[in-house]
Amino acid sequence: MPAHSGLQPIMLDRLFIAADNALRTLSGANHAARPSPAASADAATGVLDERERRHAGGLMRVNHVGEICAQALYQAQAFSTRDPALRAHFEQAAREETDHLAWTQQRLDELGASPSLLNPLWYAGAFGIGLVAGRIGDAVSLGFVVETERQVEQHLEAHLDALPEGDLRSRAVVRQMKEDEARHAVAAQQAGAAELPAPVRWAMRAAAKVMTTTAYRV
Repeated sequence: MPAHSGLQPIMLDRLFIAADNALRTLSGANHAARPSPAASADAATGVLDERERRHAGGLMRVNHVGEICAQALYQAQAFSTRDPALRAHFEQAAREETDHLAWTQQRLDELGASPSLLNPLWYAGAFGIGLVAGRIGDAVSLGFVVETERQVEQHLEAHLDALPEGDLRSRAVVRQMKEDEARHAVAAQQAGAAELPAPVRWAMRAAAKVMTTTAYRV
C-alpha cells in the first residue's frame, strides 16, 4: 500500500469541512456563540434618518465582508498547515470570528441593508491568499494574520468615528470586534508570526482599500 494512501481520507475530510464552511459563510447560516453587543444598546439607541441609515448600512456591509474574508483566510490556513496545534489555533480563531459574522449580518438586517453581492468573490480571494501563505510556511501564514488583524483594527477604529452618533447598536458591535481583532493579532504574534516585507503590507492595504470602497456600495 502506498505510504500516502492513509492521508487521502484526511485530506478529503478537510476539503469537505472547508466546502461546508464556505457554504455556511456565504449563505448566512452561521450562528454566534456570544450574544450580540448591540443588545446592550437597545434602550438607548437613537433614531436614524434615511441618510444615516444608508451610511451605517454601507459601513456594516464592509465589516460583514471583512468577516467573510476572515473565515476564508482562517479556513485556508487551517487546511494548509501540517501542524495540528496550529490548525487548532486557526480553527478556534475562525469560530470566534463567526460571532462577528453573525453580529454584522444581524445589524445589516436591522438597518434594512443587504450583504455585498460580491461575497463569493471576496471569499474566494481571501481563501486563495490563505492557501498561498500557508504553502509558503506557518510563520508567513501567521504573519498574514497579524498584518490583517492590525489593518482591520485600524479600519474598525475609523468606523467608530464614521458611524452616526445615534447608531449605538452598530457602535457596540464594532467596538467589541475591534477588541477581538487586537487579541487575535497578539495570539498570532505569540504563535511565531514572521514580519511581512513592506511591499506585501502595502499591497494588502491597497487590496483592502479596493474591497472596502466597493463593498460600501455593492
